[in-house]
Amino acid sequence: MDKMTEHVMNWTTDAFLKKLYEDTSAERLQLAEATSLQEQRSRLAQALRRALGAFPEHSGPLNPVLLKRRDYGDYTLEKVAYTTLDGVNVPVLILIPKGKRKRYPAVLACHGHGNGQWDAVGMDPQGQELDDPGIHNRVAVRLVKLGLVVVIPEIMGFGVRRMAAELEENPNYSSCATLSSQLLMYGRTLAGMRVYEAMRALDYINSRSDVDAKRVGIFGFSGGGLIAAYTAALDERIKAVALSGWTNTFQGSILAMHHCIDNYLPGLLLDAEQPDLIGGLLAPRPLFVEGGEQDPIFPVAHTRRTVAELENRYALWNASDRFQYELHAGGHEISGKLSFDWLHRQLSEDE
Repeated sequence: MDKMTEHVMNWTTDAFLKKLYEDTSAERLQLAEATSLQEQRSRLAQALRRALGAFPEHSGPLNPVLLKRRDYGDYTLEKVAYTTLDGVNVPVLILIPKGKRKRYPAVLACHGHGNGQWDAVGMDPQGQELDDPGIHNRVAVRLVKLGLVVVIPEIMGFGVRRMAAELEENPNYSSCATLSSQLLMYGRTLAGMRVYEAMRALDYINSRSDVDAKRVGIFGFSGGGLIAAYTAALDERIKAVALSGWTNTFQGSILAMHHCIDNYLPGLLLDAEQPDLIGGLLAPRPLFVEGGEQDPIFPVAHTRRTVAELENRYALWNASDRFQYELHAGGHEISGKLSFDWLHRQLSEDE
């Protein structure tokens, strides 16, 4: 009997995805070259809104309630609860400087993946300072000591805002996968809900009598960087933006390795790579980017590429002085060596 000759075939789908990225990249470039900066901004804003999915149609009153207040010497920490949707309650930490001013500049702080809002202050849920500041590097405490009101909502899917069963089964496990998959069935995304809630946080910040509503910035780390960037892209109330441990390219990061499902937005790459979104929607507003040389999930080579593209984009707007960055020696962590003072300056100019 003759032996069957079998052709050697490549059964994997790697080449398919590689060509898909190359084809969409070429289409994006052609579209960008054919439109003005303002036309690009309008198109990108529409694309981002579409990718984020449906937002709630109605925003009811927040009805904030003060739960507790504690004096930490240099600042006061308040815990507040407000309502973003029917049956959706959000715990919020507010750090307020000690001083004689009636109104302060403010920062909306978006924490990254982990245990939730307490990571941003480097404390346990009882308000006791931890020996190890962790990768968030006590960002909120360091900012309030510069004279900024810092507002930290617990982001949906973390901390006490996880699904009940997952909260009971594993205290250290997020509900990102459960929320993301179920929201897709309703035409929504978890990223979209988080951006919507960040906008409601801005509503709350602007309602506070101790905040100057004309001087509100945002700081986002890791997954919080996504929320910060996309919220600022769609909400002009944010005057300055600092992104830590997130700025990269989709190709070099979330398409190159495993990431939480909340990073993936339907159809977004048809219109924009990450540098296109950041530069196209944030310029010429002040922007600071920091990344770690040793960050394993947002590789520095792609951060450098994005930084170069952002420099070009800000130059087109004649706003090169409004973009700054730091590539620090660490890993996936907040540095703050330059970004904290930078954010304070941006929100304190012309006082």
